[in-house]
Amino acid sequence: MPYILISTQIRLTGPTMVGDEYSDPSIMNYLGARKTTMLGNNFSEYHVDEPPRLVLDKLEQIGFRVVSMTGVGQTLVWCLYKETSDSL
Repeated sequence: MPYILISTQIRLTGPTMVGDEYSDPSIMNYLGARKTTMLGNNFSEYHVDEPPRLVLDKLEQIGFRVVSMTGVGQTLVWCLYKETSDSL
């Protein structure tokens, strides 16, 4: 998976959403993410308690680069890309 999305509410302190139910388990493990399903949703997401800056630093260490960032309402979203699709 060469792309990954991360997002957080505008407060920038965490938690940070780092993946969906189809995300690479080795990357989610590396980030220390936990898989959760919110009441009423029929899908799962991975979250970490760290702020997005620390998550972005960790993802850079394994070869991901930010390609875009936007704000959607009260949510900030980053799209990252990794040149090679190699896992950890």
